[in-house]
Amino acid sequence: MSDTVIQVENLGKKYIIGHQKPENYTALRDVIAHGVKSLGQKLLQPLGKKTADPAFEEFWALKDVSFEIKQGDRVGIIGRNGAGKSTLLKILSRITEPSCGRISIRGRVASLLEVGTGFHPELTGRENIYLNGAILGMSKVEIKRQFDEIVAFAEVEKFLDTPVKRYSSGMYVRLAFAVAAHLEPEILIVDEVLAVGDAQFQKKCLGKMEDVSKGGRTVLFVSHQMSAVTRLCEKCLLLDRGNLKLDGDVYAVTNKYLQSDLGTSAERSWSDPKTAPGNDIVRLKAVRVVSNGSITDTIDISHPATIEIEYWNYASDSQLICGLAFLNEQGVILFVSNDFSRQTKSLGIYKSMCAIPDNLLAEGQVKVLVQICNAQHLDEIYILEHDVIAFQVVDTKRLETLAEKWGGHIPGLIRPQLNWQSLLLQRL
Repeated sequence: MSDTVIQVENLGKKYIIGHQKPENYTALRDVIAHGVKSLGQKLLQPLGKKTADPAFEEFWALKDVSFEIKQGDRVGIIGRNGAGKSTLLKILSRITEPSCGRISIRGRVASLLEVGTGFHPELTGRENIYLNGAILGMSKVEIKRQFDEIVAFAEVEKFLDTPVKRYSSGMYVRLAFAVAAHLEPEILIVDEVLAVGDAQFQKKCLGKMEDVSKGGRTVLFVSHQMSAVTRLCEKCLLLDRGNLKLDGDVYAVTNKYLQSDLGTSAERSWSDPKTAPGNDIVRLKAVRVVSNGSITDTIDISHPATIEIEYWNYASDSQLICGLAFLNEQGVILFVSNDFSRQTKSLGIYKSMCAIPDNLLAEGQVKVLVQICNAQHLDEIYILEHDVIAFQVVDTKRLETLAEKWGGHIPGLIRPQLNWQSLLLQRL
């Protein structure tokens, strides 16, 4: 028996978009004239021939998408906004019908796509747990067996007999995810809706999805957080404008995504000083991340990197301090670094370079803030650019390390390789 649980062949989803014309004042004579014109067009038009209506346009949210997923696979689905990720999940969840193509799904599907999907707002949390279980095909005995775990995971004990329409969005998501994950579906589908929850809840959900997949069940996960995708998933699908661009190993696909113009930017530059950030004293010319001799937005943990800052200096005998702040996807500052050399600079174009050692950064996306200020008066800031560049940190040798035994992800904001020693103090 084949272990393929989802097979998609030439899938397509088409929508008809209406273009609204500007609303101008319309007199009765205009209505009559338009009616006569429409009647004339119908009489002159050949029988059976239809002309395209310029007020409507065909839009393919998905087009010619094919892939297959095997039992126990943990698959990430990534792509920019509007790529077709949510449409694909809705079709796989049988919420939306495809326009063309074929889908074969073997197993019970539980999906969490939007806040409130599958819940009746007038029913209480307790009643919705049983309702969702019944929709998934679970018996009352099976639901009751998992009931206490669901409530404990969702942390809604006090509000269990309150109608869910009075829940906050966070409470809604916690309960919806708990139901979807604990009622033992063969296939669990989760959209970016988890972003509604707090950081602790997101971590809890990722752990639960790992447990679900280890039990032989299949997980499909959509997220814009590449660190979450690489932590949870083994395979990845990259969608762009409704087309499947890549299907393969999670690191290979996320790296390609981030290296393309679909992802983050490893370099920002300004050719015209008049439009560049700064003032009459100093203006930013370029910022880039370099590793292994080339500009890249994907850095291996075991490789060093350099952040280069180029700028125009228009003040003679100036003393400038260049500073960098490195932040993760949640906006948490990992660390900052400043050039306190206080070198006196003459007029010209300068490049300042900050070396990042290997085995320092943890896996995930890193955003860079650039600041240039007056060395004599530190509160006199000339340039302050947030998220000027971003890059992805990956561990390509992850499977050869202890990380494999720890679920594929080593926690922490940074991951320095520190020196350890073991000494024999006394023989026994």
